[in-house]
Amino acid sequence: MRAVRAGTAVGRQPLWANRDFTVFWCGQTFSELGNAFALVALPLLVLKATGSVVQMGLLTAVAGVASIGTGLFAGILVDRLPRRQLMIVCDGVRVVLFALIPASWALAGPQVWLLYVVMALAAVFDMVFKVTYVAAVPNLVDTERIIEANGRLTTTNAIAFIAGPMLAGGLSGLLGPTAAIAVNAASFAASALALSLIRFRKTAAEDATPPAGAAGATGAAGWRRAKQEFLAGFVFLWQAPVLRWLTVLLTGVSLLSLGMTDVFIYQIREGLDGSDRTVGVVMGVAGAGTVLAAVLIPVLRRSLGFGVCWLGSNTLCALALGLLSRSTTVLGTTVTVLCYQFGMTLAGISSMSLRQAVTPDHLLGRVTSAFWTLHNSLAPLGAAGLTALVARFGVRGPLLGSAALFLLIVAVGVCTPIRQRAPGVATG
Repeated sequence: MRAVRAGTAVGRQPLWANRDFTVFWCGQTFSELGNAFALVALPLLVLKATGSVVQMGLLTAVAGVASIGTGLFAGILVDRLPRRQLMIVCDGVRVVLFALIPASWALAGPQVWLLYVVMALAAVFDMVFKVTYVAAVPNLVDTERIIEANGRLTTTNAIAFIAGPMLAGGLSGLLGPTAAIAVNAASFAASALALSLIRFRKTAAEDATPPAGAAGATGAAGWRRAKQEFLAGFVFLWQAPVLRWLTVLLTGVSLLSLGMTDVFIYQIREGLDGSDRTVGVVMGVAGAGTVLAAVLIPVLRRSLGFGVCWLGSNTLCALALGLLSRSTTVLGTTVTVLCYQFGMTLAGISSMSLRQAVTPDHLLGRVTSAFWTLHNSLAPLGAAGLTALVARFGVRGPLLGSAALFLLIVAVGVCTPIRQRAPGVATG
């Protein structure tokens, strides 16, 4: 059972009275606004430079592979280094990496190879940041505030993903996609500034000072210690049935979903002959599904429980993809993508909040890292495969196949502890 953290009384205050969380919240909102610009700008940049949906998928896959590799060690960094400083470093590196794209395009013209380099390196620091982000929320609010805090973070992040794609589409149409990518670089600087102004509660990572002589341990004892450290997150996931099944089923979800945004943008741009501005508007309006899910998640979790929320969300994703496969209008595409975003967000917040609530603080970084590494393991293959199928057969068949696989995931989930209203951490 997780030990009571210092500052519990503060955690019971309304979130608006928690200064550190509020500043963190604002900084991450700016950062997500920048990510929303990149969501539209990067695929458009690749499509303009190469005209290939396959290249879009390969770029996504390269970033996915880098994320998976990083996930193997990110959790150890998060549980052993000061989390705030680690996040600031990640933001600083990403400022430099994303600034390279508009700078190189301006000086030397299109450099598609640079996109692969930048996306691979950025994915490394993005994964470390994301793991730290998940571990940091319980260091800013108390356990009973985690779902509310995640809901607020996701709500404003989702609003950013409504405004961001619209603005990015307009800016890309006016000045080119590289201008929108420059905005993404600046957003990481805003995140770093916000993080420099707050303090996290003292964490298990900061308390875990190795005993004298431990740092110099060698031989079999040192190897065993390193091995236990590395595998701790994987062991915890395996021993908790609900987390074990979530990891297995989310591996299937990631296989289907990583390349889905590329498919949406390709369909709007090529299938519906939409402009850059149309892409931005559709993706922005569809972001309302994320906002709605984030606003409703506290109520839905209390009234329906975890199982209904998670399984129902994935069912909605299946139905949305099935309808999207037959959509021939911008309006129909917008509505179905909105429903898909609602389902993905509701399922995502539900699983993340459960993992944060049941994992001991000193393991949270490694558990999050192990969780993401495992369930994203097939995602790059899925992104490359999905976009290749779309290039070969069009969007209808691949979307129908994805919808069927989502329903299969739900059917399996009904037979597991995931169906429970309030899954616990009993091992088994």
